Amino acid sequence: MLAYTVRRILVSVPVLIASTFVVFLVVVNSGDPVANYATSRQPAPNRAAVAAFARRLHADQPAVERYWNWITGVLHGDFGPSVQTNLNIGHDLFTRFEVTVTLVAGAMAVALVLALVFGVFSAIRQYTAADYSITFVGFLFLAMPVFWFAVLLKQAGVWFNRRTGSQFLGTIGEKSSYLEVDTPWHQFTDRVGHLVLPVITLALVHFASWTRYTRASMLEVLGSDYVRLARAKGLRRRRVLTRHALRTALIPLVTVTALDIAGILGGAVITETIFQWHGMGEMLVQSAQTVDVYRLMAWLLLSAVVVIVFNLAADLLYAVLDPRIRYD
Repeated sequence: MLAYTVRRILVSVPVLIASTFVVFLVVVNSGDPVANYATSRQPAPNRAAVAAFARRLHADQPAVERYWNWITGVLHGDFGPSVQTNLNIGHDLFTRFEVTVTLVAGAMAVALVLALVFGVFSAIRQYTAADYSITFVGFLFLAMPVFWFAVLLKQAGVWFNRRTGSQFLGTIGEKSSYLEVDTPWHQFTDRVGHLVLPVITLALVHFASWTRYTRASMLEVLGSDYVRLARAKGLRRRRVLTRHALRTALIPLVTVTALDIAGILGGAVITETIFQWHGMGEMLVQSAQTVDVYRLMAWLLLSAVVVIVFNLAADLLYAVLDPRIRYD
């Protein structure tokens, strides 16, 4: 297991290095912050100010030198200069990442639980009314655009608060700007209340496809020879499902979850924008609007690291779920 883990980690290193090249080339060629600075300011800055701005952003250097300075700076915790002189990109990135990771982790946890429960139940009750109902609901949520579903839930939260006379379901921001009673418990319940609607938005959209994967995988495993043999030996049905069938059926779900993490981050950008969270979604939008290339590269690099880490975790979980994958 240790050798397998080390090999998977070593394979991930060149992927991460290649992602830094891709991130740098895409962002550098997507916009010119110097040209944006020269044309967006009123009154227009003089040539000396534009030249000083270009030097501060290292825009006067060759692309190879810019990349080397950027990546070596990242290794030392310096993500480069922002177009905003008073903004530390590293501090801003990880502060916002803490906000976003709460949303993404909560949505993934809810989606995985729902996918396991309804996927396994749908497989066991194949071609019954319950199976058809779960399939219909799954395709319904799968067809819903994230932005439209988020707007509907936000309006539903406003309606709920008005009808109940409470402010439990937060619809703006990741926390309230002011609490009448500022205690740890009230802070916790306030955060939970603001988390409910965004988590439901992301979780239900992704649980739909994950449920279908779980159902299909479970049906395939239930029809395999070793499951029929376990039943023939007289093992209890629950033991066969949990110890034999479900463990193998989880492998496709692990794969699709790791692959969907990029889609979840993309959905989080839309969800955070609608619910006005100050997370990585807002950072991405602001960076694109102001052509803040180093801030945008920091966002993309961290997203790439998250995707690579999730795929690495999926590779390691394969070996846990199926010992045959532990190559010598």
